[in-house]
Amino acid sequence: MTEAHPHLVRRLGPFDVTMLVMGGIIGSGIFVNPAEVARHVGTPALIVGLWLFGGLVAMAGAFVYAELAARRPEVGGQYAYLRDAWGPMPAFLYGWSLLLVIQSGGMAAVAITFARYLLDIVDLGLPDWSVAVAALALLTAINCLGVRAGGTVQSVLMVLKIGAIAMLVLCGLLLAPAAAPSVRAASEPLTGLGAIGAALTPVMFSYGGWQTASFVAAEMRDPRRDLARGLVFGVLGVVTLYALVALACVIVLGPDGLAASPTPASDVMRRALGPSGATLIALGIAISALGFLSQGMLTTPRVYFAMAEDRLFFSGLAKVSGATHVPLRAILLQGAAACLIAVTGSYGQILSYVVSVDFIWFGLTGAALFVYRRRQRESSGFRAPGHPWTTGFFVAACALTVAGTIWNHPINSLIGFAILLTGVPVCLLWLKRR
Repeated sequence: MTEAHPHLVRRLGPFDVTMLVMGGIIGSGIFVNPAEVARHVGTPALIVGLWLFGGLVAMAGAFVYAELAARRPEVGGQYAYLRDAWGPMPAFLYGWSLLLVIQSGGMAAVAITFARYLLDIVDLGLPDWSVAVAALALLTAINCLGVRAGGTVQSVLMVLKIGAIAMLVLCGLLLAPAAAPSVRAASEPLTGLGAIGAALTPVMFSYGGWQTASFVAAEMRDPRRDLARGLVFGVLGVVTLYALVALACVIVLGPDGLAASPTPASDVMRRALGPSGATLIALGIAISALGFLSQGMLTTPRVYFAMAEDRLFFSGLAKVSGATHVPLRAILLQGAAACLIAVTGSYGQILSYVVSVDFIWFGLTGAALFVYRRRQRESSGFRAPGHPWTTGFFVAACALTVAGTIWNHPINSLIGFAILLTGVPVCLLWLKRR
């Protein structure tokens, strides 16, 4: 017998939350992006140092989101923070950009990455897009079974993902021979600010994603405590893993070899264990990609659910299944959007538009904490350490990331803003109907 008015249920514990935070950050990028950083900056200290700097920004962001979670433990997370601080229009545009660009495009790209690595290991004779769609459809179905089922699958995949990264680090530091020292001309100039800014772009986007755990706050047993702790411990864990991966790649391949490598993780494992090492890390990357997809399918539909509850989106998306207590239609919408982009092959273009859009929302969410502190100075839950300095540092870093992306990729940034602005008349239409 189903309930007359089914609702979301609180079934996620502290371990699930920490795995969600880490799973939202770690995709397949960390296995490739150290090479992208090395192409802009040429010294081991800068390569590893930029990953640590990105970690500082991520920790400052985790402090902000942890306090916001303690103040607003609501379904939709970041959407709710933006709505209550800045009004319905920015909140709607955030959800709009998630559906059209940020989350759906990102999931399509990661699904294709998963398919390519899987097909390298097991030749099924199928096109990339068909395997990607099958993976997305499977994860959509699992999350339709309930938040407990989705959370369990996500936690298992996250543990396997941590194992793959630990294998890469240990093999690189303990088994692979170190690269010969790089010989550089004494007169070679120091790396300029422009190169450092360009190198920071892949670093910052590799750290993005901790905010998605806040989307399922209404399904956590104790969101005020568990989400705050999960954000801090999860981001700290990711910073440690990322810095160790960068260090292992620099030691084994050297700055020049790392910069020249299209697949640094595979090259490190090949030097450590031969061809079998490359196969192992390919499997690890496939698992990592699948874990990222699982996390996104579990968390993001709750934003569309919250928008529908606010009567800013189709009302059917606010309905909860009486059998599984999940927003079934919102989950199906996210799965369909990601599958459509994967089939059309437009995910590569869409991802290039994300760069300048995503960190606008990070910056606005960070600034929202100043609004909440002004409205209500005291809070019984977590309080961001070092506020307002750490919060200001996070907001400034987001602004610099957006500015650097516009400077380096002006056309793609303009297209990203144009896609974002298409949501303005749509939001006005929903506001008028409301």
